[in-house]
This record gives sequence, structure tokens and C-alpha cells, in this order.
Amino acid sequence: MKLPVYLDNSATTPMDPKVLEAMLPYFLENFGNASSRSHVYGWAAEEAVDIAREQVADLIGAHPTEIVFTSGATEAINLATKGTFESHFGKGNHIITCVTEHRAVLDSCEWIERNGGKVTYLPVDETGLINLQNLENAITDDTILISILYANNETGVLQPIEKISAIAKKHGVLFFTDATQAVGKILVNVQDDGIDLLSMSGHKLYGPKGVGALYVRRKNPKVTIFPQIHGGGHEKNMRSGTQNVPGIVGFGKACALCMANLNNESEIVTQLRDLLEQKLLAIDGARVNGTTENRLPNITNMSFDGINGDNLLLEICNEIALSRGSACSSVTSKPSHVLMAMNVPDELALSSFRFSLGRFTTLSEIEYSCKAFAEIVEKHRNNLKLSAVNI
Repeated sequence: MKLPVYLDNSATTPMDPKVLEAMLPYFLENFGNASSRSHVYGWAAEEAVDIAREQVADLIGAHPTEIVFTSGATEAINLATKGTFESHFGKGNHIITCVTEHRAVLDSCEWIERNGGKVTYLPVDETGLINLQNLENAITDDTILISILYANNETGVLQPIEKISAIAKKHGVLFFTDATQAVGKILVNVQDDGIDLLSMSGHKLYGPKGVGALYVRRKNPKVTIFPQIHGGGHEKNMRSGTQNVPGIVGFGKACALCMANLNNESEIVTQLRDLLEQKLLAIDGARVNGTTENRLPNITNMSFDGINGDNLLLEICNEIALSRGSACSSVTSKPSHVLMAMNVPDELALSSFRFSLGRFTTLSEIEYSCKAFAEIVEKHRNNLKLSAVNI
């Protein structure tokens, strides 16, 4: 067993070896620019991009022409939110989102507010879910977009996407969801779910970093967004820039692998997650944050009484690789904005950890991690008691 055991798959997944194998020829032999349409090198690259576009579209039930390749989910989120805001100039300027969104959404919404837009931030209950009546009540004549996370990146909690999209359609409002954590882990279908815009990223589903996509509905309704990167008119004028062919190829292959193994993989990971959760709940003062019903199969977020979260992470880092929450927020020692919105007390929020499993997580790793974590928590608590006595 390789140590530390990797239980931070929500931050990034390891690349599947089959993905790397698919990518390698496009670094050396087939190195062409996909926009070079006057010779065989460009044709080969363009064909590879077309195949990958089909693979990505297939995973989410979309048409290939609805897939816009980006550098990752953060860029896709910026394109969806800012692009929709700018394309509706003069028609409406109000966006509805949620307080537990990823920072990419929240920061984009803050930019929109600074540029004349209005944003409503919906609260969540203690399970992390929004209130659908609050959502509908927030819609005005100026509302142009509802942006709600498909699955929370810290707790794995799933929002009622189909019900949200039904409300959006009832009022003629576009619905965007950041599905970065959900795609490849559970069945996501943009047609069945009624989604107009959706962001995703390669490195969250065993593909390479630096590549992602935005789904943009082509009809019923046809969604129009303004580009945020200009020059060259690539990706149907929605995202200019030379296409990252090796990355796109790897992203497509990763999506194809997820689609082929979705049901079986989800079942196995769920069993491992439940076992880990069961064993860790045996530790005194342990609790699960968020609902244990409607959530992703690979994530559990747990708090432990009487510990110092930052110090415990340092003590356990040689045994288990895990995190307190989103990798994008790990630079701060403040309580998670997600857990705070769920009314988790600050002290518990600071002693909370996200355990996120993946395709390559094994039973032996889970058993080892649970034993190691319990032992380190006990030792950590004893040291804290001794320190308090000495003081």
C-alpha cells in the first residue's frame, strides 16, 4: 500500500493510465493545430477533437455541438455567468445563486454586482439544501439566470436539479449548474434534468488538468452567451484560443471510461464510503455534516469534537492525504463558508474534514485509514489535554 493513502479525490483525481495512453500520440506524432485545415497534421488534430467532443457530450446526454472546451471548470463558470449577464444587457440583470456555491461562482457573481447586476444569494438548511419556495419567490421580471451547484464539493449534497430547472422554465429563466463534482460520479443528463448551461472539468473524473467544458443548450431554448476570451473565434466564437488537443483527447477518453463504468463504480465507491463513515462515527464526538440521503457516492464530510483541525492535518499527512474542504479555499484557516451556511458551529467547522474516495481507492486503504485516523485523533486529544494541564 502506498502512503499516504489518497482520500482527496474531490480536489483532483489521479489520471487513469488509459487516459494517458490516449493522450501521448498528440504530444509527439500528431502534434498539429486543430485549426490548421490545410494539411494532414491539422486534420488529424481536428478529428481527435471532434471525437472527444462526442465523448464528452455522450456522458451528459448532450449534442457534440453544444460542448465548448475550456481550460477547466473555473473558466466555464465565468463564461456561463458573465457571458449570460453580458448577453442579456438591456433585457435583465438579476441572477439567483446559493451561498454554498464554489468560489468561482460566488466571485463571478461579485464581479457581476460590481458591473451593475443584482444577485440574490439563497440560504440553505442544515442539510445543505435550498428551499424551492424561496427560489421561486426570488424570481423577478429582471431575472435572467439561476445558478445552483449540482453537487456540493465539500459535502457531496445533491440539490433537487430537476425541480429547480422546472421552476426556471416556468418563469422563462435560464438554468446553469456547476456539475464539476457530479459528472462522472452519478448519471447526469442535461435533457432529463432540464439544464441550459453546465460546467465540468477533466481532472475531477480521472482526466488531465487544464481542460474542461461548458455545455450550452442549442435549442428549446437556444442559449446565447458572450465570449470572455477573444481572438480567433475558436469553439464557435465562444472561447478563442488554440485548442489543447492532448488535454481534450484525454478529457474525452476519461468521459468515455466514466460512461462505461458509471453504475458499477458508483456502487463500489458507495460501499467503501459507507464503511469509512461507519468506522469513523465510532470515534467519540464524530458527526456527519449534511444529509446522508441525497449525496454523491464518494464524499463524506465529518466533524470531530475536541481537536484542532489544522494541527491534526499536519499530524496525519504522512498517513492519509485529505482536506478540510475545497482545494481552492485551503489557503485560509477560516471556517468553511459551506459549513457555516449550514449552521455548523465555528468550532466544529474548524475540526471538519472532507474524505473523498475514487476509482482507485481500495478496501485495505479504507481499513488502514480508519484505524490510523482514530489513533491519531486519540493521541491528538490527549496531547491537547496535557497542554491544558501544563498551562
